[in-house]
Amino acid sequence: MLHEEGLKTADGSVMIIIATDAPVSDRNLSRMAKRAFIGIGKTGSPMSNGSGDYALAFSTADSVRRTPERRNGGKAITDWPNNRMTPLFQAVAEATEEAVYNSMFKAHTVDTEMGRQFPELPVRKVLEILRSAGKIK
Repeated sequence: MLHEEGLKTADGSVMIIIATDAPVSDRNLSRMAKRAFIGIGKTGSPMSNGSGDYALAFSTADSVRRTPERRNGGKAITDWPNNRMTPLFQAVAEATEEAVYNSMFKAHTVDTEMGRQFPELPVRKVLEILRSAGKIK
């Protein structure tokens, strides 16, 4: 993408969806969503000015559902304690990083209706570079 001065920008957006069956509170789901951006950063993204990145997190655990019965009856919600969240935070960051790499290595060349082309990553060449730099075996 070019901006007014004709210089290339690194703008782009990602949408990250985090689903867990852990009984996590809405507060801790928000904290998990923030950790996803650690994974984005580890891939080298500068999260530039034009980047519109979002992360949404939800739990499928029955124990944290806010049902009408729970809201009216004053029943306690059983959720994961804060002091046990670190492994979930780490998992979110690692899964997000892995998802970015998977999307890069599995992408195909895309031609837009406006005549632009976004070529796929030359996987073999990238792997050679990573091997020669000692980053992978």
